[in-house]
Amino acid sequence: MAAVSDLGFDPWDPAFLADPYPAYAELRARGRVHWFEPTGQWLVPHHADVSALLRDRRLGRTYQHRFSHEEFGRTPPPPEHEPFHTLNDHGMLDLEPPDHTRIRRLVSKAFTPRTVERLKPYVRGLADELAAALVERGGGDLLKDVAEPLPVAVIAEMLGIPESDRAPLRPWSADICGMYELNPSQETAARAVRASVEFSDYLRELIAARRKEPGEDLVSGLIAAHDEGDRLTEQEMISTCVLLLNAGHEATVNATVNGWYALFRNPAQLERLRADHTLVPSAVEELMRFDTPLQLFERWVLEDIEIGGTTIPRGAEIALLFGSANHDPEVFADPGRLDLARADNPHISFSAGIHYCIGAPLARIELAASMGALLEKAPALRLAAEPQRKPNFVIRGLEGLNVEVD
Repeated sequence: MAAVSDLGFDPWDPAFLADPYPAYAELRARGRVHWFEPTGQWLVPHHADVSALLRDRRLGRTYQHRFSHEEFGRTPPPPEHEPFHTLNDHGMLDLEPPDHTRIRRLVSKAFTPRTVERLKPYVRGLADELAAALVERGGGDLLKDVAEPLPVAVIAEMLGIPESDRAPLRPWSADICGMYELNPSQETAARAVRASVEFSDYLRELIAARRKEPGEDLVSGLIAAHDEGDRLTEQEMISTCVLLLNAGHEATVNATVNGWYALFRNPAQLERLRADHTLVPSAVEELMRFDTPLQLFERWVLEDIEIGGTTIPRGAEIALLFGSANHDPEVFADPGRLDLARADNPHISFSAGIHYCIGAPLARIELAASMGALLEKAPALRLAAEPQRKPNFVIRGLEGLNVEVD
């Protein structure tokens, strides 16, 4: 078995970060699973395996519902990281049944098709406002002017966070999400801990205020559900709100800028979209596939499993390579080609199984609204400067995307 680094997989190399897809092709060609020594993980690059393992109950987002750190052969996290892990470990994304089932059931009430459909006018109106303001200025940073404000405002509105309190939300989220990268530095961990404390303190005050004066927001709904017998601890409420804020905008923000950058680099497809706005729904799906905003999702091995003749033992960690799976030629014809009308597109950018993204319908509405507004109000939108890619691998995005409008 060739060393993974020899196949071009180096998540800290700027050249790899600029375009990881050729390295993924090498991984897929060389086998179904690869040991990656720098992170102590097994990499899984094929769509069929990634899709199956996302649904395999022998794997879990956590192991602590069944084993202690010692029983699982893992070292507990450093005590100074405790605020981050307390916040992270009580969110449903990092829980397994029955706790995951209980919390997801409560939260799913806010993401029913009817509820999400009712948000459409608000999302479209906000997208139009942001696009119009960009046009009025003659351009700007698509990241800061459109991609970020839209989903942050939508999820903050759902949670009932007042507009005057929203400024720190994105910085808190960015600092917390830094811990999801491979081998985060001590500086990254310190920022995540600080953001975890500040965000938790803010939400604790918001929950107390909503207990006294309930509203129509999701925080009030979680409190009411608790009072009616669906037990949710205060920590679970806090962790759920942070997860919804982080997951509710990180992927959408990065999908927006990754997507427009891909369009600018594929002018024929962009012109095709400008000529036919009915392609927007399939364009959203294809852009999520083509340059996947979440490149990797991790799972713990709770029971020995076998992948392509290799036994992965209990206690190991598996890295499911979403970006690679979304470029697997066994599933996608000519995967390196951007095709905004791609009909058969079973991408896994929203995950699968019990941890399938609960906000996927809302994300699709936001992405379509943003794209539609920009196509209508800025039909000649163009790239003003080559963007700089963020030095991250797991959450793939750009530092900014400067554009011009006639």
